[in-house]
Amino acid sequence: MKIHEYQGKALLKEFGVQVPRGIVARSAEEAEAAAKELGTDVVVVKAQIHAGGRGKGGGVKLAKSPEEAKKIASEMLGMMLVTHQTGPEGREVRTLLIEEGLPIDKEFYLGITLDRVSGRNTFMASSAGGMDIEQVAEDTPELILKETIDPSVGMQPFQARKLAFGLGIPNELIGQAAKFMLALYDAYEKMDASIVEINPFLLTKDNRLIALDAKINFDDNALFRHKEYADLRDLNEEEPLEIEASKFDLNYIKLDGNIGCMVNGAGLAMATMDIIKLAGGEPANFLDVGGGASQERVEQAFKILLADENVKAVLINIFGGIVRCDMVASGVVAAAKNLNVSIPIVARLEGTNVEAGKEILNNSGIGIIAADGMNDAAQKVVNAAG
Repeated sequence: MKIHEYQGKALLKEFGVQVPRGIVARSAEEAEAAAKELGTDVVVVKAQIHAGGRGKGGGVKLAKSPEEAKKIASEMLGMMLVTHQTGPEGREVRTLLIEEGLPIDKEFYLGITLDRVSGRNTFMASSAGGMDIEQVAEDTPELILKETIDPSVGMQPFQARKLAFGLGIPNELIGQAAKFMLALYDAYEKMDASIVEINPFLLTKDNRLIALDAKINFDDNALFRHKEYADLRDLNEEEPLEIEASKFDLNYIKLDGNIGCMVNGAGLAMATMDIIKLAGGEPANFLDVGGGASQERVEQAFKILLADENVKAVLINIFGGIVRCDMVASGVVAAAKNLNVSIPIVARLEGTNVEAGKEILNNSGIGIIAADGMNDAAQKVVNAAG
C-alpha cells in the first residue's frame, strides 16, 4: 500500500525523523492560510499524488507570498499531473502540501528496502540526491553506497556513521546524520514498510539534516498488524479494478496490453506474461488467483478481467496443485455465461483433475480454445487477440 508524502512525513516524525514544517491544503484558500501560518519568506507548494517526478511535471513550485501560494494552488488543484511514473493519462491533484522553504546546501538520497538476493534489508545512500535513483543506478552505480542489515541485531551505529562519512557529510554533523539514519531504519522496521525513500535528504546552510521528501510503501502482507494505517489508503490513487480485486484477495495489476491473463501463482503469472511477449503480444494485466482459490474467486477474477475494455482475448493458464482444474473451469464457465462473453478465451490446464476440467470447458458451449502447453497457448491467444 502506498501513501502520500504528507502522510509519510507525519509517521516519520513520530519516530524522531526530522521533517520540514508543513500544512495540508485542499483549496486555494487553505493554501494561502497555510503560507501565512508558516510565516517563511518562501513556501513550497507540492502536489500530493502517488508518483515520483512531480517537480518535472509542474507539481512542485515555490511561492514568495501567501497570495502567490493561493494562485499556484488554484492552478494546481484539479490538474492532471503527468510524470514518468503516472503514464500519459496523469493523476488528478486533489491535495497539496504547503511547506516552509529551507536554505538548501546539499542534497543526498537515502533508501531502505529488502534485497531479495541476500534476503536482508539494505540501507542505501547516495550523494546524487534529488535525482531519479534508477537513473543514478544505471549511469553511476558507484555513487550508491549500501549497508546490509543483520536482522538479528538491526542497523548498527557504525553502519550509519560509515554511510554518513561516505556521503561526505561534514564531520561535525556525522553524529546527527547517524541518528537520523537509525531513526529512519527504526521507522522502516516497526511500520513493516516494503520501502522507505528520502529523496532528497537535505543538508541546510544552517547545518540541519532534514527529510525534504518521503516515500513510504507498506508491505500488504503485514497490514493486518497495522489497523491504524487503514485510513491512510487513498482509493482515488488506485486503479478501480485493482481495488475490486483486493476485495476478493486477488493479486491484480493493470497493464497496457490487450491480453487478459488468469493464472495461479506469481511465478506462473510472470512466466505467462513473458511468453505472451515472446509470442508478439502484450499482457493487459497480472492476475494471480492464488493456490487455494475457490470457484467464487475464479468467477470474480474473470469478471475483473473482462471489465477492462482493452482486453481482446483471455489466456487462462492454470497448474492444478492445491487448486483443482475442474473447480477453475467451473468458475470460468459460470462467469463467461453470466457476462455473455464475446471475446476469445484460450485455456491451458495441467495438474489436479485436469481431465475433468477440460471436459467442463469442452462441454461449456462457449467456444473456449484448448491449448497444449504454454507455447501453444501463447501463440493461440496472440492470434485470437490480433
